[in-house]
Amino acid sequence: MAKSRSVVELTARFDLGGDDKIRALSLSPVSDSQTLVYLGTFSGSLILLSLDTSTNIVTRLASVSLSASPVESVFVLGEERGKILALCNGYLFLVDSLLSQPAKRLGGLLKGINVVAKRVRGRDSSSTDLLPSEVSSDSSSSKKFLQLLGAGNRVNDVKGKDFGHERVHKGHYVFAVAIGERMLLIELQFDEKEELSGSFVVLKEILGIGGIKTLVWLDDYVIAGTVKGYSLISCVTGQSGVIFTLPDVSGPPLLKLLCKEWKVLLLVDNVGVVVDTNGQPIGGSLVFRRRPDSVGELSFYLVTVGDGKMEIHQKKSGACVQSVSFGPEGCGPSLFSADEAGDGNLLAVTSLSKLLFYRRVPYEEQIKDLLRKKRYREAISLVEELDSQGEISKDMLSFLHAQIGYLLLFDLRFEEAVNQFLKSEKMEPSEVFPFIMRDPNRWSLAVPRNRYWGLHPPPAPFEDVVDNGLMAIQRANFLRKAGMDTPVDEEFFSNPPSRADLLDLAIKNITRYLEISREKDLTHPVREGIDTLLMLLYRALNRVEDMENLASSDNNCVVEELESLLTESGHLRALAFLYACKGMSAKALAIWRLFTKNYSSGLWQDSDDLVPYLHDNELIRLSGKEAAAAEAARILEEPCDPELALQHLSWISDINPLFAIQVLTSDKRTEELSPEQVIEAIDPKKVEIIQRYFQWLIEERDYTDPQLHTSYALSLAKSALEYVEVQNGIQQSDGGGREAHDCNVGNISLFESDVRERLQTFLQSSDLYDPEEVLELVEGSELWLEKAILYRRIGQETLVLQILALKLEDCAAAEQYCVEIGRPDAFMQLLDMYLDPQNGKEPMFKAAVRLLHNHGESLDPLQVLEKLSPDMPLKLASDTILRMLRARVHHHRQGQIVHNISRALDVDSRLARLEERSRHMQINDESLCDSCYARLGTKLFAMYPDDTIVCYKCYRRLGESKSVTGRDFKRDVLIKPGWLVNR
Repeated sequence: MAKSRSVVELTARFDLGGDDKIRALSLSPVSDSQTLVYLGTFSGSLILLSLDTSTNIVTRLASVSLSASPVESVFVLGEERGKILALCNGYLFLVDSLLSQPAKRLGGLLKGINVVAKRVRGRDSSSTDLLPSEVSSDSSSSKKFLQLLGAGNRVNDVKGKDFGHERVHKGHYVFAVAIGERMLLIELQFDEKEELSGSFVVLKEILGIGGIKTLVWLDDYVIAGTVKGYSLISCVTGQSGVIFTLPDVSGPPLLKLLCKEWKVLLLVDNVGVVVDTNGQPIGGSLVFRRRPDSVGELSFYLVTVGDGKMEIHQKKSGACVQSVSFGPEGCGPSLFSADEAGDGNLLAVTSLSKLLFYRRVPYEEQIKDLLRKKRYREAISLVEELDSQGEISKDMLSFLHAQIGYLLLFDLRFEEAVNQFLKSEKMEPSEVFPFIMRDPNRWSLAVPRNRYWGLHPPPAPFEDVVDNGLMAIQRANFLRKAGMDTPVDEEFFSNPPSRADLLDLAIKNITRYLEISREKDLTHPVREGIDTLLMLLYRALNRVEDMENLASSDNNCVVEELESLLTESGHLRALAFLYACKGMSAKALAIWRLFTKNYSSGLWQDSDDLVPYLHDNELIRLSGKEAAAAEAARILEEPCDPELALQHLSWISDINPLFAIQVLTSDKRTEELSPEQVIEAIDPKKVEIIQRYFQWLIEERDYTDPQLHTSYALSLAKSALEYVEVQNGIQQSDGGGREAHDCNVGNISLFESDVRERLQTFLQSSDLYDPEEVLELVEGSELWLEKAILYRRIGQETLVLQILALKLEDCAAAEQYCVEIGRPDAFMQLLDMYLDPQNGKEPMFKAAVRLLHNHGESLDPLQVLEKLSPDMPLKLASDTILRMLRARVHHHRQGQIVHNISRALDVDSRLARLEERSRHMQINDESLCDSCYARLGTKLFAMYPDDTIVCYKCYRRLGESKSVTGRDFKRDVLIKPGWLVNR
């Protein structure tokens, strides 16, 4: 059950005096400062009171007597009409709003009335218009409906008066009246000329419903409460249905229209059920402490009165938030009425002859009262309820969340405080700066001086907040032991936290607030403060990864505020990231270089441990030194001073050559490094780095400097020579050779292929290096293929053939080189090498046979026979020579055939041309030009190969190559078969 709080407060009292008691009550606001109060008494009188809401003075203005029976109900019929409708002794009475004239009774059929209910239409309702056609002339359906019902039978209590044609729509009021077993739907009509003249029209009569005690008419349905239960009646069709029945032992039914939501509250003893216009229950049941005599609505509260007490309940939960005693217990039925037409803040309750007025306490005061009592959850619930009902503005809502957050923060409930701060749209993140840094500081002027309610002390560093909070808890504990009630959180008494835990919790939650605040649109100074203070908070929490992530990302940290602090605490990685992000590359590189020298000392990780590193969007794990070198390389990849890159290139390459290459071959750099300076900066022993750099310059940057190409070729040649020596050493020794290979080649290779392959590829592809200089280096080595490429560059064909054929014994390469030379003597020279290798080498008869077989037609048989050695096996020589001779005869005969065919085609073409020229065409007087259709007669004419004839004039116009048919003989040649083709 919720604790009690002040939702309403007493403002005024009034006592009728004597033995008379109040039976009916209605409030009607006239202005912002005056409300008229109509009291119906048991003696049958109607009394008018005036309440001045500014002074809370109640004045009795007038009274009028209706009957000797009690006044059951009072209705105020609009401000403009100024009439009061009252039910007394089974009749309806009309009285002017000031009770200045005697009451007039509506007679006729309206007698013996038990209950009266006014029709209410909901917001945006599409309910049926029941008024007659002359009132609602645009509704033809209403006119037909009333004609079917026989409506329009007017009963007028003023004789001889008929004001049917002078009615105005806004002066009509529709009511439901219960008379015995009948329920009539009537329309009240008033005359504009006479103040208390009135009549009514019966719109509909519904039978068969008796014992009605209470009514509510909302839109097209009437909900009736009887002694048996609640029924739903359609005012259009007249059909009724039971919503639910009452228990045998139950009090009388009670209905209340909830105008805020356009719903109806049905009571069964002390249980309330809310239904919609169709009688369907909505939500759960509301259970009250006792059965009320009357129920009312006050904003989003329900008010019940009975037995001298008024209780205010929340609509959603039914929890009682305030209980007020206004009369003695057992004082009899009580009444309740609220100012629903005005601002909804005034209500009145009755007890016997006493009338008490209550004013709703402003929401701000209710919230303040709850906050003073440290009932934060109730205050937050009230604020959320006000927001859902649209009772407060967005600015006020933001203000309240911030105010509650501050109180929670000073009450050491940091998580809840930050949750409230995050809900406040108007609260600026800089308002929490004083809790982190003491004033004055860099951002003191950026902190807004927002005025709150003064319920909390001024902002102070968290150390002071925690200390003061703990002192307050100790003081409250002492006061409680002394018997005094103090508003302190019970959780702190049962489980008191330590100072360290509270500080840690405060820092964690304020860090969460600043992290979320980074996403807001803020000024630059505030952004600087947020990021700088976040770094300090991460440092206090030792959240190293978060520090480094913030420092390495796009941030607004002020380096001057963090340098000394991060250095003293040993968070040099975060400082290096911060330097790099702010463009202070030299300082960042100095830190990374320091890391690689003594990484295993102090707070730094041991070099054997692996740390995560993001490389090309892929997370890899490196040693501590490698990670430092990688970060340094990442800095040097970006546009920076070339001198800075050359300065740090050496130590980066010592740790990992890949990172050095990453620096040298960066495409992001705007100013290129000088190759000469790069070579000077790198240790000459790190040959692969230099070679990889040269390769990048030549292949990707298209450098055309011959000296650079020559240097690259010489470097590759030296490495190739070393590689050959190492390979020879491996063949001679199984142990030491491997070690020598590792020493020369290195543990990390920058290339996918071996050095000889790269050397051969470069020597063949580049034309800019000096082959003689390279050849001088490799002259006495075993790099035969490389020397062949170089000899070929300088035109030493014989040496190239000797290397290919004799040293490498690559017959295919040798033959291909001869083809490239293109001279027959090259093949003869190669054959001579095969047959007479010299230097004590045996003749290469198989290679010679292969040459004769593949290229024998290019050789002179006589020269071949002269070259053949007597030692050559007869079978190899005979077969090869026979094949060579046959091939030559075959080629000779093929040449003769081609020659004769060419002569025959030439003769055939000559004959065809002669036949064309010797053709005859007979022209007579009837012959026509195929183009202009003129008679040719004795005119000159021309004939085209497709046998078309044109006059000389058309021939000059068309030309000699294009016929009248459109055929162009130069492009589309006309071929006629000759004698050779026919045969």
